[in-house]
Amino acid sequence: MDTRRYASIGAIVLGALMLIASIGTWTLVASTLSEQEITTPSDACMPDRVVRGPFTAYCQADVIQKHTMTSTGGMTYAQLDREDPLRNVAMNSSFLQASLFTSVLAFGTAAMAGAVGILFILIGLGIRDVSEKVNVRE
Repeated sequence: MDTRRYASIGAIVLGALMLIASIGTWTLVASTLSEQEITTPSDACMPDRVVRGPFTAYCQADVIQKHTMTSTGGMTYAQLDREDPLRNVAMNSSFLQASLFTSVLAFGTAAMAGAVGILFILIGLGIRDVSEKVNVRE
């Protein structure tokens, strides 16, 4: 077995593993979000939708920020006085937003891994195709 064959098989296997991992990650994050049964409010960028994907998670985080700024008079957690009872609202808001943005990043990473996996499979198939054509001429 020559180097081209090993490279072809290695690229295809690596690509398939990345594609499977990306699908698994996307599914896990989506199901975890769905289990929370969060619905975007009517003033969100995607109103009245169940949060289970990157766009609805982003819209939910965005509307949480908007509501928090309204509640705190435009002040963030760090800007509020330590004794201000709204500081807990701002803190919880920050935690919720961070969690939602983490899921958005996870979706993006899964999509990127899937795209790279497909690219590796195509590269592996290309190496195999070129290798077969070169072997025919030899």
